[in-house]
Amino acid sequence: MEIIYEKIFVSHNYSFITRKLLMDANTHKIHSHRNFELNYIVSGSGKRIVGNSISGFAKGDLVLLGPNIPHCWDVLETEQDTPPECIVTHFNENLIGSDFFNIPELEQIVALLKNAGNGIWFKGKKTEKVGLALKKMVSLKGLERYIELLKVFNLLLQIEDRQNLALPTSLPSSYDTDHDHINKIYEYVFKNIQTGIKLKEASALVFKEPGSFCRYFKKKTKQTFMDYVKNVRIGLAAKLLAETDKQITHICYECGYNNLANFNHYFRVIMKKTPSEYRKAFK
Repeated sequence: MEIIYEKIFVSHNYSFITRKLLMDANTHKIHSHRNFELNYIVSGSGKRIVGNSISGFAKGDLVLLGPNIPHCWDVLETEQDTPPECIVTHFNENLIGSDFFNIPELEQIVALLKNAGNGIWFKGKKTEKVGLALKKMVSLKGLERYIELLKVFNLLLQIEDRQNLALPTSLPSSYDTDHDHINKIYEYVFKNIQTGIKLKEASALVFKEPGSFCRYFKKKTKQTFMDYVKNVRIGLAAKLLAETDKQITHICYECGYNNLANFNHYFRVIMKKTPSEYRKAFK
């Protein structure tokens, strides 16, 4: 199972990008990036992984993600003529701190973005209007596209039927000037989660001793470094349990645990179910 830390390129000429994308093998990989993401499913269905949450998605699915949330959209194999597609908008994580957004009229939008740290799933018929606006945005440019984005935010604020996707303890929440340091650490964890995480190696990335590093990480992310590592591991385990027939013992070792008892304990603490109970829900 591949986990990647993705760097979304948003040109300095723009504050956000909106694209219609085919949902191919790349969307199946668990990935994370520093940008906010608004994802609308045009066609296709499958499983959606956000943090330590796994649930189904289908046409019309609409999700807003905050920065650095591990996620993927795993498309089911179908014989339909229409290829699975989505419309994805990525906007810079510093957008809500810009002077333009620092006005009373946009306070609700800023609050919505700040609350997207766990991932927000918007439901109901009102999401159809958002989908139409996003389809329109794909073909717009410049100021017209920006105005349409504000319309999309206004529509999102009108949707009362919404649900947080991931457990709060599974998600980092750093939005300050230490982004680069924290993102180096996230990237290290993603690349090494299956082979082994070494505290000294992570500390060296930000030029700190282990003790100082641990205090720094907790101050910036509101959780300990080891708690973050545990949650990434359990998120990976949940995906493997839901999508494969691998033995639980094998999944335990594949996710970086060398003790089945510890794996079972932490899985139950985070997911509120044992690994076997969790797997049964997807059979």
